[in-house]
Amino acid sequence: MRQARRITAAEAAGLVKSGDWVDYGAVLAQPDAFDRALAARKSELRDVKIRACLSMRPRAVLEVDPQREHFHWYSWHFSGYERKKHDAGLCHYIPCNLGEIPDYYRRFIEPVDIVVLKTCAVDADGFFNLSANNLWHRAITSRARIVVVEVGESLPYVYGVDNGLHISEVDYVIDGDQVPPPELPNPPPSDADRAVAKLIAAEVQDGACLQVGIGAMPNAVCSLLLHSGVRNLGVHTEMLTDGLIDLYKTGFITGTQKSLDPGKIVFSFALGSSTLYRSIDRNPDFLCCDLDYTNLPHTIMKNERVVAINNTTQMDLQGQASSESSGHRHISGTGGQLQFVRGAYASKGGKSFVCLSSTYERHGIRKSRIALNLTPGNVVTTPRSDMMFVVTEFGIVNLKGKSVPARAEAMISLAHPDFRDGLEREAREHGLIPKRFI
Repeated sequence: MRQARRITAAEAAGLVKSGDWVDYGAVLAQPDAFDRALAARKSELRDVKIRACLSMRPRAVLEVDPQREHFHWYSWHFSGYERKKHDAGLCHYIPCNLGEIPDYYRRFIEPVDIVVLKTCAVDADGFFNLSANNLWHRAITSRARIVVVEVGESLPYVYGVDNGLHISEVDYVIDGDQVPPPELPNPPPSDADRAVAKLIAAEVQDGACLQVGIGAMPNAVCSLLLHSGVRNLGVHTEMLTDGLIDLYKTGFITGTQKSLDPGKIVFSFALGSSTLYRSIDRNPDFLCCDLDYTNLPHTIMKNERVVAINNTTQMDLQGQASSESSGHRHISGTGGQLQFVRGAYASKGGKSFVCLSSTYERHGIRKSRIALNLTPGNVVTTPRSDMMFVVTEFGIVNLKGKSVPARAEAMISLAHPDFRDGLEREAREHGLIPKRFI
C-alpha cells in the first residue's frame, strides 16, 4: 500500500527523468505549481512526453521550450491555447472517442511514469476529491508508477461515483496555488444561434434527458428552454455547462423521469463560470462520474428521450459532419459527439441534433458551411450513416432513412439562400441529384 508523503513542487518535479511519460490529466485537474517546477528543470531533461486535455491556462513547460527540445505535449482535446501551440508545432492531437479513453489507459497505453492531478484537500474519509473532473483520471492512476496530487483549496468539492483518490492510492502530496479555477467565457448568442436554438427547443419534450455540447449554440438552446414550457428535464452529459446550470436553478431540471440516477444531474467534467462551480460545490443533486459511465452509447440509451445537442463546423451534402479540424489544421477534437449521437438515437424516443450556422466569414469573404465536399483534409467526426437531425438558422431536417439524392436536397434547403443554386448545380454535376429520383 502506498504511503502518501508531503513534498514540495520542486521535489515532485525532481522525480521526472528524461524520456518519461508524464500525465497532467484534464481541465481543472491540470497542475500549476508542478508545471512551473518541471519547466524550471528544462535544461536537465530531454524527451519528456506530457499527456493532457483542454488546457485552460498557459503551460509553463510549453512556454519555456519553444523549440520543443525538452518537452513534447500531447492532447486528447484542444483548447484555444493548445490550438495555438499546435499551430506553432508544439502540441499534437491524439485521435479518440473521449468516452473510450479510460479503456485506452487500461488496455493500450503503456504505464504512465508519473501522473500529477490537482485535487481538493484530503477529506475526513481520507479521499482527495477529484472535483469536477472525474473523466479518465482514476484509470490513469491505476496504471501510473508514481501518483502525485497537487492540492487546490479553491476547487469545488463534487460528489460522484469513485470521484476521488484515497490517500492509500497516492505517493506524494504537494501544495498548489490557491487561485480560482479557470473559467470558460460564455459568448452571447448570435442571431443564427438563437434561430437554431428555437428550432431545437421546439423538439424537446417534457421528461427529456439532455446532453449539451460546448459552445454558444447549445447554450442558446438551454436559454430557449427556459421559455418553452417543458418540465421535468433530466441531464446525462459529458460536459456540464452554464446553460444547464441556468435550467437547474429555475427548476426545469428535476431528473424525476430518468431511468438512470433519477433526480441526479450526471456529468463527467464541468467547465464554465464561477457561478457554475459554486452551484456544484457539495451539492448532492450533482453526480460526477467517469467517462466509462457518461459517454458509452449502451449506457446513454438506457435513459428514454435522450436529446443530444452538438455543434459542427462543416457538413457535406451527404450528411458527413466535420467538427474538429479545418483542413489539416486540428482545432478541437472528436470529444463525445459521436458517442452521444449514437446513444441518443438508440434511446427510446431519443433525438440527436447536430447544429451549425449556415455561413462563416474569412478575410472578409462569406462562405457556406454546407458544401458539396468537405474541405480537403477535414476529419469526419460524425459519419453520414449516424446523422439524424441537422439544424441551421434556415431549418431542421432528419436525414435518417433518406437516400443520397434526398439528403442532398435536404442539406441544400438548410444552406444560406445565396448558396443554394450553386450547391444544387454542383450536386447535379456530380450525380448526387439525378434528373429524376425516388
